[in-house]
Amino acid sequence: MEKFKSGFISIIGRPNVGKSTLLNTMVGKKIAIMSDKPQTTRNEVLGILTKEDYQLVFIDTPGIHKPKTNLGEYMMDMVKKNLRNIDLILYIVDSSKEIGKGEEYIIEMLSKTKTPIILVINKIDLDNKESVLPIIEKYNELIKVENIIPISALKNQNLDELLTKILENIEEGPMYFPAEDTSNVSEAFLVSEIIREKILRLTEEEVPHSSAVLIDLIEEDGELINVYASIYVERKSQKGIMIGKGASMLKKIGRLSRIELEKMWGMKVYLNIQVKVKDSWRKKDFDMRNFGYKREK
Repeated sequence: MEKFKSGFISIIGRPNVGKSTLLNTMVGKKIAIMSDKPQTTRNEVLGILTKEDYQLVFIDTPGIHKPKTNLGEYMMDMVKKNLRNIDLILYIVDSSKEIGKGEEYIIEMLSKTKTPIILVINKIDLDNKESVLPIIEKYNELIKVENIIPISALKNQNLDELLTKILENIEEGPMYFPAEDTSNVSEAFLVSEIIREKILRLTEEEVPHSSAVLIDLIEEDGELINVYASIYVERKSQKGIMIGKGASMLKKIGRLSRIELEKMWGMKVYLNIQVKVKDSWRKKDFDMRNFGYKREK
């Protein structure tokens, strides 16, 4: 019998490079929300892949950026924390983007770690194979890694090769989570993230980034699940945008969220969403803690 392998794998990179898409694809289930807007991921989300001879725990992290609020600092503290005491780093880059200051900052950060790194060049479905070769050469000059693997997380291209290289860099270890677990997130957290994902998809400019979602109650009533949620924004003007004329925006957010929740639970869902104002909450540690963003001292 082969020895059982296990390890914690941190997924890092700039915003919008496909970290959450990769996590979901590797686990085979939607664990982390996705959008085309930066800073979609705010919390540490674990995706757990367990097979007969291994258990891989993927850690989805916020996109690395220069923070402008306490929330931004919280997100970057989380990234730095997740570069410690892990077994492997997946550094993901977008094959369609030039190497800029953001990537140089990450490369400098990674140069200080002794943890093995796999460079994952994502979104190769947007380019021809020949165009990826110069990117590989450039990164080879800038960073020392165990492997460089071009993939498309969205199209599920070359993920078998990535999995093979991950396992080559993971040591023998115990099973950290029950085999049936696929994530560490609570039901309420997942519901709040599904609603926030719809906000990210439907609203623009600062509104989605100023939003937080709290689940006030989830209760099962026969063949119906009742969900009561609150969306918090920072200004009254944002509340007006979130609700929309004749409550049009709020109805869209609610309808799309309810459809996904009904698919997830396999039951009818009644979803009640209220929009509230919490002035400049992203700049206040007290409010951030209440919304689940607790900074370590």
